[in-house]
Amino acid sequence: MTVHDLIGVGIGPFNLGLAALSAPVPEIDGLFLDEHEEFSWHPGMLIEGTTLQVPFLADLVTMADPTSPYSYLAYLKATGRLYPFYIREDFHPLRAEYDAYCRWVAERVPGLRWGRRVERVEHDGDAYVVHARNVRTGEVELHRGRRLALGVGTAPWRPEPLRDLPGPAWHAAEYLQHKEELQTLGHVTVVGSGQSAAEVYLDLLTEADRLGYRVDWVTRSPRFFPMEVTKLTLEMTSPEYARYHHGLPMARRDALAREQRHLYKGISADLVDAIYDTLYRTGRRGEVPTSLLTGVDVVGAEWDVDRREYALRLHHAESDRTGTRTSRGLVLATGYRARVPEFLEPVRDRIRWDARGRYDVALDHSVDGTGREVFVQNAEEHTHSLIAPDLGMGAYRNSVILNAICGREVYAVEEHIAYQEFGLAESEIPVGAAR
Repeated sequence: MTVHDLIGVGIGPFNLGLAALSAPVPEIDGLFLDEHEEFSWHPGMLIEGTTLQVPFLADLVTMADPTSPYSYLAYLKATGRLYPFYIREDFHPLRAEYDAYCRWVAERVPGLRWGRRVERVEHDGDAYVVHARNVRTGEVELHRGRRLALGVGTAPWRPEPLRDLPGPAWHAAEYLQHKEELQTLGHVTVVGSGQSAAEVYLDLLTEADRLGYRVDWVTRSPRFFPMEVTKLTLEMTSPEYARYHHGLPMARRDALAREQRHLYKGISADLVDAIYDTLYRTGRRGEVPTSLLTGVDVVGAEWDVDRREYALRLHHAESDRTGTRTSRGLVLATGYRARVPEFLEPVRDRIRWDARGRYDVALDHSVDGTGREVFVQNAEEHTHSLIAPDLGMGAYRNSVILNAICGREVYAVEEHIAYQEFGLAESEIPVGAAR
């Protein structure tokens, strides 16, 4: 059986970028597996007109290799859209076009196998044995690899009061698949505070008056936080900040994760303004069929099968008051959470875990006890901070991973890009002082 140098599990943007960057590296024979039949990036949120929150340079490869044939500009040139993109003078790609770009890359990068569901990973001798079931035939294939790259992605998350609800309650990840049904219900409530909640709300609001339904937005955030994208704040998506954050005690890192949420889980300022402008235009024709509730947590929900509506129990934090509202449909824009796949159970003892049962991720993104064998993608927010889910840092992380695997500089990795400093240098701390 062929022993691959690298087996990637999951083919989202990060592992697809790893496949693209590893393709020209002579000492890496890579194999990448995914249970889906083709590439698909958040299909439920490819709302018409929505854009990425990062510029086109944050594609799969450019920040590691601007000459790569798998760049976004190469895709635009190949599809005859380079000049229209240039004339558009908006360097934030349409979300649907980014998905099309990734599909274009997926058709060209070697070593991708679709329709393979990984069910079990074992370790045998000097290799990992990956058991993958062909979803079409049901047959189990065995693949051997010296190293693994886990890119299984994050999973849609629902808070406890909103889990396993009957009736028309869908996570935002499923929004477009159920949009038309939601618009027939007469009253829809969007729950959540970030970009996805805002995009769904605006999309529903735009047609609410014409189609005759009401749409409400409930968020436990005290206000509609805009994403902070000032340039010195953007320096936190840097190798320097990743090293600084990684070196902090776990308790402090976890606290920062809560404090920094608005830095990357807020709403783009343009979208906030577009929502207000839509409310203003609609208000010219009379009362707007909507309400926006801030600082309100949904602490319970019950489905009345006869009335076909939800009774939502609400709690307003600042006044410490509770109340009840009804809604006929729900869109839960409540985010995503990292996950540890069950197929790792046979090799669990080979992986490092922190005190809270999460991956103990090294600076080079490896998690195995021996080092440089098992790497994770977008599962290290608790160790590397906000760079983990950032598309613009994907090529950087993949450069680090490939350099670690090859034991040489395959791709140059920038060590210092920020003008500011994070913390004190060791030479500035007196001997014996607390660090």
